[in-house]
Amino acid sequence: MTADPTAATRPRNRKQLIVEAAGRVFSERGYHTASMEEIAAGVGITAAALYRHFPNKYALFAECADVMADRLVAALDEVPSGAALRDVLTAVTRVTVAHRASGGVYRWEARYLNREDRRRLRTKFGHVVGRVDEAVQRESSLPDERLRAVAALGAIGSITMHHTSIAQRRAEELLLASALRVAATGPATARRGARPVELPAQPVPRTRRAEILAAAIPLFARDGFASVTNGQIAEAVGLAPSALYRHYPGKVDILAAACLQAAGLLAQGVDQSLHGVAGPHDAVVALAATYVAYSFEYTALNSVAEAELAGLPADLRRSLVLAQREHIAVWEQQLRLARPELDPRQARVLVHAGFGVAVEAGRGLRWQDSHDHRDAVTALVVGALGL
Repeated sequence: MTADPTAATRPRNRKQLIVEAAGRVFSERGYHTASMEEIAAGVGITAAALYRHFPNKYALFAECADVMADRLVAALDEVPSGAALRDVLTAVTRVTVAHRASGGVYRWEARYLNREDRRRLRTKFGHVVGRVDEAVQRESSLPDERLRAVAALGAIGSITMHHTSIAQRRAEELLLASALRVAATGPATARRGARPVELPAQPVPRTRRAEILAAAIPLFARDGFASVTNGQIAEAVGLAPSALYRHYPGKVDILAAACLQAAGLLAQGVDQSLHGVAGPHDAVVALAATYVAYSFEYTALNSVAEAELAGLPADLRRSLVLAQREHIAVWEQQLRLARPELDPRQARVLVHAGFGVAVEAGRGLRWQDSHDHRDAVTALVVGALGL
């Protein structure tokens, strides 16, 4: 019998290496855009060899989701019951920063898990939130303990959603400090110094093209772009599927239009919020209040723009990425004026932490819009930034 010539060189932890590579690709490209060939190349094996470990892409994706959740649970299980909040958040921060390249996919892509796998993942993350919640309650008499726990985890998890280059130890320190501030933020600090937020109105669909876009956005937000068919979009506006092509070359062009609309509305909101502000501190608070108001007002549109941007073709994505960078640059500039001790990378990490707080706190409130909810989330975002 001929021996397998690769057996001697095959690493014992190949399955682990595959999961790590897959997590990076899923995070970068999204579940539907990622391919098994791309993942296999990241490990230095053929797609056929990859299928010996996982029967299909879904099985690999579900394994990635479980692994990240299991890492967090295991890290917290090593922290003694009744430990200080700092110790609990330190454990979460170390795992999250160490695996930042493969951890970002679950914020948006977990919706592609089947019901049972999603339920199991939710249970595991619920355990993580529960441990943080318990620690927050022990150290604070402020209300909304669970919301502050979720928001603190959002600050930490934000590191998986961007590519800012920063040393691991420095990232851990920044995110831990940010999360601790969030956990200690009460509603009394909400929007101190901020003026009422005036957002631009979402365009009223007055043409068939605009009607198609308005109908597609909630479908993309609910089911994910890849799962929505042209037939569903056409049915929502009373058209035959073939009639869509008279208005958009393809479904991806509808997605690009949604992302452009989101970027335009947010840019207008920022311009309005910064008009006549007194100084950098007030400017940052105004930016936070505007971003939170925008997230509550345009929840479906914002989630589509955040979740689906990576799946756009490069030519359609380029202008959107530029708009995103310009938006972050405004935050970074004002935050560094308010906190001169921060360098550009540190400021950028904290800006993303603020975004992470807004997303996770909003989700924790099920995006139920009210002035109190907007004020509470704004206060948490400002806390994350360390003003």
